[in-house]
Amino acid sequence: MLSSSVMLILGFAVLLMGAHWLVKGAGSLAKRLNVPQIVIGLTVVAFGTSTPELIVNVIAALKGSPDISFGNVIGSNNLNIYLVLGISALLCPLALKRDTTYKEIPFALLTSFVLLLMANDRWFDPSAVNLLSRGDGFILIGLFVLFMLYAHNLSKHGNDEKSDIKSFPLLLIIAYIVAGLAGLVLGGHWVVKYAVIIAQEMGISEKIIALTIVALGTSLPEMATSVLAAFKKQPDIAIGNVVGSCIFNLLLIMGVTSLIRPPQYSVSFNPDQYMMILSMVLLFSFVVLPKRHCLQRWQGGMLLIVYALYAAFIMS
Repeated sequence: MLSSSVMLILGFAVLLMGAHWLVKGAGSLAKRLNVPQIVIGLTVVAFGTSTPELIVNVIAALKGSPDISFGNVIGSNNLNIYLVLGISALLCPLALKRDTTYKEIPFALLTSFVLLLMANDRWFDPSAVNLLSRGDGFILIGLFVLFMLYAHNLSKHGNDEKSDIKSFPLLLIIAYIVAGLAGLVLGGHWVVKYAVIIAQEMGISEKIIALTIVALGTSLPEMATSVLAAFKKQPDIAIGNVVGSCIFNLLLIMGVTSLIRPPQYSVSFNPDQYMMILSMVLLFSFVVLPKRHCLQRWQGGMLLIVYALYAAFIMS
């Protein structure tokens, strides 16, 4: 048991280091190619912080562990909104741009509904098997492409901010990217392998392990990025990173997962999906109704309280 826990922690460490190296190398490459800063933020950084979830899900799909796949994405999104934004808002009230309030958050809410409907095939055909099919995967990837087109269009209206991304020699960039990918694959393999072993040894379902331990580990990049941004009083980065990562998780990661091996869906995840939808509804309500385009400290506290109650429920 102890050795499995140590290997799980080591897997997370390698996974996070791999994501860091990949973002470092890809960001520098994008800068050398004169990619606008706003595009780097919406694509390279958002993708980089979501690579742990992606690699874990790909490996889980290859190993036939659907509960890890669903639990990782749903758990990560719940952690991102309730915990990461909750903590970030306590550090600094998060002011949002109009596009984030009225376009990106509603789009994240829409994609949450899409995943819920796609996974519950029996709602529409009682004789069907609850499955995220390859057809569903193509639809999710298609929606992801639309989001990327939106990000590209947004870049045309962005300002030309001075980038704090460092430029490295081309060979060093390649080394960062290769080392990052290697770390992600190795760390992801260990996380899935030892999370399953721990669940079996403790008699806990893979679902609970995925929703808690695995989701928390793969969400550390988003947490580090958003909390640091809030501490530096960069609220748009703090909240934009989280919302963007949630969209990446739902569309790209679940889309790729279903294309590799369509995962069977357990209806026991429905309450967790309801909580994910609720998180988006609460976030949208908070930034629209009391004080427009701002997530205030008391609202961050409310998000943390809701998550604490939810965590107590799933662990009971």
